[in-house]
Amino acid sequence: MSGDTLDGQAAELQALRPLIFSIAYRMLGSVAEAEDVVQEAFLRFHRAQEEGVAIEAPKAWLAAVATRLAIDHLRSARVRREAYVGPWLPEPVVEEKEPAMARHVEMAESLSMAFLVILEALSPVERAVFLLREVFDYGYDEIAAVVGKSEDNCRQIFARARHHIDAGKPRYEASAEKRDALAQRFFAACESGDLAGLVQLLAAEATFFGDGGGKAAATLHPVRGRDPVARLFQGFYTKGRQVGFQVRRVLVNGQEGALFVDAEGRLISVLALEIADGVVQKIRAVVNPDKLHHLGPLSDLTRLPRRDRT
Repeated sequence: MSGDTLDGQAAELQALRPLIFSIAYRMLGSVAEAEDVVQEAFLRFHRAQEEGVAIEAPKAWLAAVATRLAIDHLRSARVRREAYVGPWLPEPVVEEKEPAMARHVEMAESLSMAFLVILEALSPVERAVFLLREVFDYGYDEIAAVVGKSEDNCRQIFARARHHIDAGKPRYEASAEKRDALAQRFFAACESGDLAGLVQLLAAEATFFGDGGGKAAATLHPVRGRDPVARLFQGFYTKGRQVGFQVRRVLVNGQEGALFVDAEGRLISVLALEIADGVVQKIRAVVNPDKLHHLGPLSDLTRLPRRDRT
C-alpha cells in the first residue's frame, strides 16, 4: 500500500471519529466511557487489518463494533446505575455557544440531557436499535447485523422503544434565538436576586435535578414547583456571591446552559436548561466531580468530606 493511500485512509479514519463518538456517547451517557469505546473500536480495526481482514466499509464496521462494545458496557454497568446516589444525569458535553448555533435541531435534541435520561429506561439493545434508526438513519438490515437480531425483530424493538420515548419526550422551544433570550433573562434574574422575575420565567411545574452522585453537595431528590425552584436558585446565587463564583454561558448537550466556576476559575458545576412554551421547564445540574474531569480543573467548594459520602 502506497504512502498516499495510507495517508488517505488515516485521514478517512480520523474523520470518522466524531461519528463513532456520537454513537457511543448517546449509548452510554458518559464522555470518558464513550472515548474508551471509540479507542477500543479503532484498535480492533487496526488489529483486523494487520490480520489481513478486508474491511470495505470502515464507517459501518467501526459503528457496528462501537455499538456492540457499548451494549456490553451497559449490561455490566446496570447494577452501578441502579445503586447510584440521587438523580443520575449524563456527563455533560459542553460547547461554546456561537459555533454550535447552527447544529441540526434533531441532532441537538438527541444529545440533550432530557433525551439521554429517557434512554436510560431502555434495555441496551433497545437503545441501540432506536438510536441507529431514529438518530443515525440506519436501515433495518444494517441494524440487524449490528445487534444480531432479525430485521422484523428490530422493527418490533424500534416500535416499542419509540412508544416509550414519545411518551416522555420533552418539548423544546423551536427558536434558538428565543431560547437564548430566555436563558439570558433567567441568569440575569438569578444574578440580580429578582425572585419575582425568576418565578415568571419558570413553568408552574418546573423541576430541578441535581446530580452529586454522593460525592458533592446536591439535592438527593428533585425540587418541584416554580416557587421552590426559584428560592433554591436565589439561595444558590447568594452563597455563590459570597465565594466569588462566576457564570459562563455555554451550550450543554446542545441546549442552553452555563458553567459555574470559583474565583480561581475551577469548575463547580454544569447546568442545562430545558426551555419550551416560553418558560424554563426543567433544570439539570451536574456536580459529581467524576462526571466533570473532562472539562478542566475542579473546585473543592461542593465536594463532600469522604466520611459523608454514601
